[in-house]
Amino acid sequence: MASTSSSSVNHLLRPIHHRTLLIPKSPSPFKYTHLSSPLRYPSLRIRATSDLVATVSEAITQLQDLGERDLFSCPVCFEPLIRKGPPGFNLPAIYRSGFKCKTCDKSYSSKNMYLDLTVIAGAKDYVEIQPSRTELFRSPLVSFLYERGWRQNFNFSGFPGPEEEFNMAQDYFKPAEGGSLVDVSCGSGLFSRKFAKSGIYSKVIALDFSENMLRQCYDFIKLDDTISSSNLALVRADVSRLPFSSGSIDAVHAGAALHCWPSPSNAIAEINRILRSGGVFVGTTFLRSTSSTPAILRPFDRRISGNYNYLTEEEIEDLIKSCGFTNYTSKVQQAFIMFSAQKP
Repeated sequence: MASTSSSSVNHLLRPIHHRTLLIPKSPSPFKYTHLSSPLRYPSLRIRATSDLVATVSEAITQLQDLGERDLFSCPVCFEPLIRKGPPGFNLPAIYRSGFKCKTCDKSYSSKNMYLDLTVIAGAKDYVEIQPSRTELFRSPLVSFLYERGWRQNFNFSGFPGPEEEFNMAQDYFKPAEGGSLVDVSCGSGLFSRKFAKSGIYSKVIALDFSENMLRQCYDFIKLDDTISSSNLALVRADVSRLPFSSGSIDAVHAGAALHCWPSPSNAIAEINRILRSGGVFVGTTFLRSTSSTPAILRPFDRRISGNYNYLTEEEIEDLIKSCGFTNYTSKVQQAFIMFSAQKP
């Protein structure tokens, strides 16, 4: 049995051995190690390294671009705008940049001192007339006087004054520290400049519909070098059509503004849209009446208010909650009210 087994094994091996002998006796290409060395193909290594560097560089650029694109959005379709220009979030960088919506194919640019992100930006013939209360603050005279006597008169209605109002707002904004803040209906930027100078927020956007108010804000900024180089932008936009992606903003401030809005409900719903979950909304306004107003006089309050949307404490709370906000709280002093709420 042993010999039979050995014979079978030899028989199986014989064809293999036979085929091996038929292999041409030529030198193997890998016989010499220097032939298989990677140094023989340096161009392949350089090309691979170059491709890797290009890929990494492109990824970094896309990430940086994404950080800028996610803030400003097209006011028509709310798609993030593509920005081309110098990097950074400050007045010089933004106003040397161009913005374009890939969806609408519409371009937006700065007007020397502010970025125009209204729906009708760039329109040549169409002119849109706003309600008289809105047009009033587009006036060059009112814009000039706003911080030169106009705002100071608010004290007679119970407004504590800009410094105290700023400190009160900062207490409400603690959950948003380090994030982006939009100061809607900023006027001449009285509070926008304070928010930017505090250094607490990563980005501060001073936003108003009035071109002349934004020009006044720019003039005040020029007087303070520490603000002009800070993370502050001036943007012209409609409070009912805010040019930001949904859920992209951490805090929104509206100082002495609600009573001037054509539609407070549309504006507050829009503020809710742009805030992230947990984002904070703080506003101040004049009350139409307070708890101390005699009941017999309250029916006449709305007539006295004229063109402005002066509301009661109860109406403001109901409005804010109806627009999807929670954790509503307020502080009242005479006709002054500061309210705060959070997006769930």
